[in-house]
Amino acid sequence: MTKLNRREILAGLPLAAAGLSAANQDIPYRPLGSTGAKVSIIGVGGHHIGRPKDEELGIRIIRTALDNGVNFLDNCWDYHDGGSEVRMGKALRDGYRNKAFLMTKIDGRTKDSAAKQIDESLKRLQTDHIDLMQIHEVIRLEDPDRVFSAGGTMEALDEARKAGKIRFIGFTGHKDPLVHLRMLDTAKKHNFHFDSAQMPLNVMDAHFRSFSHQVVPRLVEEKIAVLGMKPMGDGIILKSNTVTPLEFLHYAMSLPTSTVITGMESMEMLNQGLNAARTFKPMSKTEMAALLQKTAAAAEDGKYELFKTTSRFDGTAHNPQWLG
Repeated sequence: MTKLNRREILAGLPLAAAGLSAANQDIPYRPLGSTGAKVSIIGVGGHHIGRPKDEELGIRIIRTALDNGVNFLDNCWDYHDGGSEVRMGKALRDGYRNKAFLMTKIDGRTKDSAAKQIDESLKRLQTDHIDLMQIHEVIRLEDPDRVFSAGGTMEALDEARKAGKIRFIGFTGHKDPLVHLRMLDTAKKHNFHFDSAQMPLNVMDAHFRSFSHQVVPRLVEEKIAVLGMKPMGDGIILKSNTVTPLEFLHYAMSLPTSTVITGMESMEMLNQGLNAARTFKPMSKTEMAALLQKTAAAAEDGKYELFKTTSRFDGTAHNPQWLG
Protein backbone atom coordinates (compact mmCIF):
# COMPACT_ATOMS: atom_id res chain seq x y z
CA MET A 1 0.00 0.00 0.00
CA THR A 2 1.27 3.47 -0.88
CA LYS A 3 2.26 5.43 2.19
CA LEU A 4 0.45 8.74 2.43
CA ASN A 5 2.26 11.82 3.64
CA ARG A 6 0.81 13.98 6.40
CA ARG A 7 -0.68 16.53 4.01
CA GLU A 8 -2.46 13.82 2.01
CA ILE A 9 -3.90 12.31 5.18
CA LEU A 10 -5.03 15.66 6.54
CA ALA A 11 -6.58 16.60 3.20
CA GLY A 12 -9.26 14.02 3.92
CA LEU A 13 -10.21 15.53 7.28
CA PRO A 14 -12.19 18.63 8.25
CA LEU A 15 -9.93 21.54 9.24
CA ALA A 16 -10.89 21.34 12.91
CA ALA A 17 -10.31 17.59 13.13
CA ALA A 18 -7.00 17.90 11.33
CA GLY A 19 -5.86 20.62 13.70
CA LEU A 20 -5.11 22.92 10.78
CA SER A 21 -5.61 26.64 10.72
CA ALA A 22 -6.29 28.61 7.56
CA ALA A 23 -2.69 29.83 7.67
CA ASN A 24 -1.40 26.25 7.54
CA GLN A 25 -3.27 25.76 4.29
CA ASP A 26 -2.10 29.15 3.01
CA ILE A 27 -5.65 30.44 2.56
CA PRO A 28 -6.59 33.32 4.90
CA TYR A 29 -9.87 33.06 6.79
CA ARG A 30 -12.06 35.93 7.98
CA PRO A 31 -15.01 36.23 10.38
CA LEU A 32 -18.47 36.00 8.82
CA GLY A 33 -19.85 39.16 10.35
CA SER A 34 -21.01 38.58 13.90
CA THR A 35 -21.98 34.91 13.39
CA GLY A 36 -18.85 33.40 14.93
CA ALA A 37 -18.17 31.42 11.75
CA LYS A 38 -15.00 31.88 9.71
CA VAL A 39 -14.78 31.60 5.94
CA SER A 40 -12.02 31.54 3.36
CA ILE A 41 -11.08 34.86 1.82
CA ILE A 42 -12.08 33.44 -1.57
CA GLY A 43 -15.22 31.50 -2.43
CA VAL A 44 -16.23 29.15 -5.25
CA GLY A 45 -18.94 30.64 -7.47
CA GLY A 46 -21.88 28.29 -7.92
CA HIS A 47 -23.09 29.34 -11.36
CA HIS A 48 -19.71 28.66 -12.95
CA ILE A 49 -19.55 25.17 -11.41
CA GLY A 50 -22.52 24.24 -13.57
CA ARG A 51 -20.95 25.46 -16.81
CA PRO A 52 -18.42 22.71 -17.70
CA LYS A 53 -20.01 20.07 -19.93
CA ASP A 54 -18.08 17.46 -17.97
CA GLU A 55 -19.76 17.01 -14.58
CA GLU A 56 -16.64 15.34 -13.22
CA LEU A 57 -14.64 18.51 -13.89
CA GLY A 58 -17.07 20.55 -11.81
CA ILE A 59 -16.81 18.04 -8.98
CA ARG A 60 -13.01 18.01 -9.21
CA ILE A 61 -12.86 21.82 -9.03
CA ILE A 62 -14.99 21.86 -5.86
CA ARG A 63 -13.05 19.09 -4.14
CA THR A 64 -9.66 20.55 -5.11
CA ALA A 65 -10.73 23.91 -3.70
CA LEU A 66 -11.81 22.28 -0.43
CA ASP A 67 -8.61 20.22 -0.25
CA ASN A 68 -6.63 23.45 -0.56
CA GLY A 69 -8.36 25.24 2.31
CA VAL A 70 -11.16 27.09 0.50
CA ASN A 71 -14.31 26.44 2.51
CA PHE A 72 -16.87 28.94 1.16
CA LEU A 73 -19.15 27.47 -1.50
CA ASP A 74 -21.71 29.62 -3.30
CA ASN A 75 -24.78 28.29 -5.10
CA CYS A 76 -28.41 29.03 -5.94
CA TRP A 77 -31.65 27.09 -6.34
CA ASP A 78 -32.06 28.35 -9.91
CA TYR A 79 -28.52 27.96 -11.31
CA HIS A 80 -28.71 25.76 -14.41
CA ASP A 81 -32.22 24.65 -13.40
CA GLY A 82 -30.80 23.18 -10.21
CA GLY A 83 -27.87 21.54 -11.99
CA SER A 84 -25.25 23.47 -10.04
CA GLU A 85 -26.70 22.29 -6.73
CA VAL A 86 -26.93 18.69 -7.95
CA ARG A 87 -23.29 18.80 -9.05
CA MET A 88 -22.18 20.36 -5.78
CA GLY A 89 -24.15 17.78 -3.81
CA LYS A 90 -22.23 15.00 -5.52
CA ALA A 91 -18.94 16.79 -4.78
CA LEU A 92 -19.83 17.02 -1.09
CA ARG A 93 -20.10 13.26 -0.65
CA ASP A 94 -17.35 11.15 0.95
CA GLY A 95 -16.78 13.52 3.87
CA TYR A 96 -16.34 16.71 1.85
CA ARG A 97 -19.46 18.28 3.38
CA ASN A 98 -17.51 18.56 6.66
CA LYS A 99 -14.94 20.79 4.97
CA ALA A 100 -17.45 23.21 3.48
CA PHE A 101 -19.24 26.33 4.59
CA LEU A 102 -22.20 25.87 2.28
CA MET A 103 -24.24 28.79 1.00
CA THR A 104 -27.12 28.73 -1.45
CA LYS A 105 -29.94 31.08 -2.41
CA ILE A 106 -33.67 30.98 -3.04
CA ASP A 107 -35.89 33.17 -5.20
CA GLY A 108 -39.30 32.66 -3.58
CA ARG A 109 -41.06 35.79 -2.36
CA THR A 110 -43.92 33.86 -0.76
CA LYS A 111 -43.70 31.57 2.24
CA ASP A 112 -44.86 28.55 0.26
CA SER A 113 -42.51 29.04 -2.71
CA ALA A 114 -39.54 29.79 -0.45
CA ALA A 115 -40.17 26.74 1.76
CA LYS A 116 -40.43 24.51 -1.32
CA GLN A 117 -37.17 25.85 -2.73
CA ILE A 118 -35.35 25.40 0.60
CA ASP A 119 -36.34 21.73 0.72
CA GLU A 120 -35.39 21.20 -2.92
CA SER A 121 -31.97 22.76 -2.32
CA LEU A 122 -31.37 20.51 0.69
CA LYS A 123 -32.21 17.46 -1.41
CA ARG A 124 -30.02 18.47 -4.35
CA LEU A 125 -27.09 19.37 -2.12
CA GLN A 126 -27.47 16.06 -0.24
CA THR A 127 -27.25 17.70 3.18
CA ASP A 128 -29.47 18.08 6.23
CA HIS A 129 -28.55 21.75 6.68
CA ILE A 130 -27.28 24.75 4.77
CA ASP A 131 -24.88 27.05 6.58
CA LEU A 132 -26.07 30.26 4.93
CA MET A 133 -29.31 30.70 3.01
CA GLN A 134 -29.67 33.96 1.13
CA ILE A 135 -32.61 35.64 -0.56
CA HIS A 136 -31.54 35.88 -4.19
CA GLU A 137 -31.74 38.87 -6.52
CA VAL A 138 -33.13 41.57 -4.28
CA ILE A 139 -33.06 43.95 -7.24
CA ARG A 140 -36.49 45.64 -7.19
CA LEU A 141 -37.56 48.33 -4.75
CA GLU A 142 -40.61 46.26 -3.82
CA ASP A 143 -38.60 43.13 -3.02
CA PRO A 144 -38.03 44.05 0.65
CA ASP A 145 -41.77 44.56 1.12
CA ARG A 146 -42.57 41.15 -0.37
CA VAL A 147 -39.87 39.42 1.66
CA PHE A 148 -41.08 40.81 4.99
CA SER A 149 -44.82 40.82 4.28
CA ALA A 150 -47.27 38.41 5.95
CA GLY A 151 -46.89 35.10 4.14
CA GLY A 152 -43.57 36.21 2.66
CA THR A 153 -40.06 34.77 2.38
CA MET A 154 -38.96 35.56 5.91
CA GLU A 155 -41.64 33.35 7.43
CA ALA A 156 -40.27 30.34 5.57
CA LEU A 157 -36.67 31.19 6.46
CA ASP A 158 -37.53 31.67 10.13
CA GLU A 159 -39.27 28.29 10.27
CA ALA A 160 -36.40 26.61 8.42
CA ARG A 161 -33.87 28.03 10.86
CA LYS A 162 -35.92 26.88 13.85
CA ALA A 163 -36.08 23.41 12.27
CA GLY A 164 -32.29 23.29 11.90
CA LYS A 165 -32.39 23.32 8.10
CA ILE A 166 -30.37 26.55 7.87
CA ARG A 167 -27.97 28.31 10.22
CA PHE A 168 -27.68 31.89 8.94
CA ILE A 169 -29.75 34.20 6.73
CA GLY A 170 -28.64 36.83 4.22
CA PHE A 171 -29.62 38.44 0.94
CA THR A 172 -28.05 39.25 -2.41
CA GLY A 173 -28.50 41.74 -5.22
CA HIS A 174 -26.56 43.28 -8.09
CA LYS A 175 -28.67 46.13 -9.45
CA ASP A 176 -28.53 49.23 -7.26
CA PRO A 177 -27.22 50.01 -3.76
CA LEU A 178 -30.49 51.80 -3.00
CA VAL A 179 -32.30 48.45 -3.02
CA HIS A 180 -29.78 46.99 -0.55
CA LEU A 181 -30.25 49.97 1.74
CA ARG A 182 -34.00 49.63 1.55
CA MET A 183 -33.69 45.94 2.44
CA LEU A 184 -31.64 46.85 5.51
CA ASP A 185 -34.14 49.55 6.49
CA THR A 186 -37.06 47.15 6.12
CA ALA A 187 -35.28 44.50 8.17
CA LYS A 188 -34.64 47.01 10.94
CA LYS A 189 -38.31 48.00 10.92
CA HIS A 190 -39.16 44.33 11.52
CA ASN A 191 -36.46 43.93 14.22
CA PHE A 192 -34.52 41.49 12.05
CA HIS A 193 -30.72 41.38 11.73
CA PHE A 194 -29.27 39.84 8.58
CA ASP A 195 -26.13 37.75 8.94
CA SER A 196 -24.79 38.64 5.49
CA ALA A 197 -25.34 40.68 2.36
CA GLN A 198 -23.83 39.95 -1.06
CA MET A 199 -23.14 42.47 -3.82
CA PRO A 200 -20.80 43.29 -6.74
CA LEU A 201 -17.51 44.66 -5.44
CA ASN A 202 -14.84 45.55 -7.97
CA VAL A 203 -12.79 48.45 -9.25
CA MET A 204 -15.61 49.58 -11.55
CA ASP A 205 -18.22 49.59 -8.79
CA ALA A 206 -16.34 52.30 -6.94
CA HIS A 207 -17.21 54.75 -9.75
CA PHE A 208 -20.82 53.89 -10.61
CA ARG A 209 -23.84 53.10 -8.38
CA SER A 210 -21.28 52.11 -5.81
CA PHE A 211 -22.08 49.34 -3.35
CA SER A 212 -18.65 49.77 -1.78
CA HIS A 213 -19.31 53.44 -1.00
CA GLN A 214 -23.01 53.30 -0.10
CA VAL A 215 -23.67 49.85 1.38
CA VAL A 216 -20.43 48.40 2.76
CA PRO A 217 -19.92 51.05 5.51
CA ARG A 218 -23.39 50.34 6.87
CA LEU A 219 -22.83 46.58 6.82
CA VAL A 220 -19.59 47.02 8.73
CA GLU A 221 -21.31 49.27 11.26
CA GLU A 222 -24.11 46.73 11.79
CA LYS A 223 -21.66 43.78 11.85
CA ILE A 224 -23.26 42.12 8.83
CA ALA A 225 -20.87 40.01 6.75
CA VAL A 226 -19.88 41.61 3.43
CA LEU A 227 -19.85 39.05 0.62
CA GLY A 228 -18.22 40.32 -2.55
CA MET A 229 -19.13 38.93 -5.95
CA LYS A 230 -18.42 39.71 -9.60
CA PRO A 231 -14.84 40.86 -8.96
CA MET A 232 -14.35 40.61 -12.74
CA GLY A 233 -18.00 40.80 -13.77
CA ASP A 234 -18.10 37.35 -15.40
CA GLY A 235 -15.01 38.35 -17.38
CA ILE A 236 -16.72 41.38 -18.93
CA ILE A 237 -14.75 43.87 -16.84
CA LEU A 238 -11.52 42.25 -18.02
CA LYS A 239 -12.37 43.45 -21.52
CA SER A 240 -11.67 47.00 -20.36
CA ASN A 241 -7.96 46.09 -20.43
CA THR A 242 -7.34 48.25 -17.39
CA VAL A 243 -6.44 45.86 -14.57
CA THR A 244 -5.12 42.28 -14.31
CA PRO A 245 -7.21 39.43 -12.81
CA LEU A 246 -4.89 39.31 -9.79
CA GLU A 247 -5.35 43.04 -9.19
CA PHE A 248 -9.13 42.69 -9.50
CA LEU A 249 -9.18 39.97 -6.85
CA HIS A 250 -6.72 41.67 -4.50
CA TYR A 251 -8.71 44.90 -4.72
CA ALA A 252 -11.93 43.15 -3.68
CA MET A 253 -10.09 41.31 -0.89
CA SER A 254 -8.72 44.63 0.36
CA LEU A 255 -12.26 45.84 1.04
CA PRO A 256 -13.87 44.73 4.34
CA THR A 257 -15.15 41.54 2.72
CA SER A 258 -15.58 38.25 4.55
CA THR A 259 -15.11 36.43 1.25
CA VAL A 260 -14.80 37.26 -2.44
CA ILE A 261 -16.83 34.86 -4.59
CA THR A 262 -15.38 34.28 -8.04
CA GLY A 263 -16.18 32.00 -10.96
CA MET A 264 -14.08 28.84 -11.25
CA GLU A 265 -15.23 26.87 -14.28
CA SER A 266 -11.79 25.46 -15.07
CA MET A 267 -8.76 24.26 -13.11
CA GLU A 268 -6.88 27.29 -14.44
CA MET A 269 -9.48 29.65 -12.95
CA LEU A 270 -9.38 27.74 -9.67
CA ASN A 271 -5.59 28.06 -9.55
CA GLN A 272 -5.92 31.77 -10.30
CA GLY A 273 -8.18 32.16 -7.29
CA LEU A 274 -5.96 30.07 -5.03
CA ASN A 275 -2.93 32.10 -6.08
CA ALA A 276 -4.74 35.36 -5.37
CA ALA A 277 -5.66 34.19 -1.87
CA ARG A 278 -2.21 32.83 -1.05
CA THR A 279 -0.36 35.95 -2.25
CA PHE A 280 -2.81 38.45 -0.80
CA LYS A 281 -1.54 41.40 1.17
CA PRO A 282 -3.97 44.24 1.89
CA MET A 283 -3.53 47.04 -0.62
CA SER A 284 -2.54 50.41 0.72
CA LYS A 285 -4.78 53.42 0.16
CA THR A 286 -2.27 54.65 -2.39
CA GLU A 287 -2.34 51.36 -4.31
CA MET A 288 -6.12 51.26 -4.34
CA ALA A 289 -6.33 54.88 -5.46
CA ALA A 290 -3.98 54.11 -8.33
CA LEU A 291 -6.23 51.27 -9.53
CA LEU A 292 -9.30 53.46 -9.28
CA GLN A 293 -7.59 56.16 -11.31
CA LYS A 294 -6.76 53.62 -14.03
CA THR A 295 -10.37 52.45 -14.23
CA ALA A 296 -12.23 55.76 -13.84
CA ALA A 297 -12.82 56.44 -17.54
CA ALA A 298 -13.78 52.85 -18.35
CA ALA A 299 -16.21 52.74 -15.42
CA GLU A 300 -18.31 55.66 -16.67
CA ASP A 301 -21.98 54.83 -17.24
CA GLY A 302 -21.49 51.25 -16.04
CA LYS A 303 -20.77 49.96 -19.54
CA TYR A 304 -18.70 47.09 -18.12
CA GLU A 305 -21.12 46.39 -15.24
CA LEU A 306 -23.95 44.94 -17.30
CA PHE A 307 -25.48 43.36 -14.20
CA LYS A 308 -26.34 46.90 -13.10
CA THR A 309 -27.29 48.47 -16.43
CA THR A 310 -29.06 45.65 -18.31
CA SER A 311 -31.40 42.75 -17.53
CA ARG A 312 -28.86 40.22 -18.82
CA PHE A 313 -28.08 38.88 -15.33
CA ASP A 314 -31.61 39.21 -13.91
CA GLY A 315 -32.73 35.59 -13.75
CA THR A 316 -35.90 36.36 -11.81
CA ALA A 317 -36.90 39.00 -14.36
CA HIS A 318 -36.68 36.44 -17.16
CA ASN A 319 -38.39 33.82 -14.97
CA PRO A 320 -40.91 35.64 -12.74
CA GLN A 321 -42.52 32.31 -11.81
CA TRP A 322 -39.51 31.62 -9.58
CA LEU A 323 -40.68 34.38 -7.25
CA GLY A 324 -43.94 32.60 -6.49
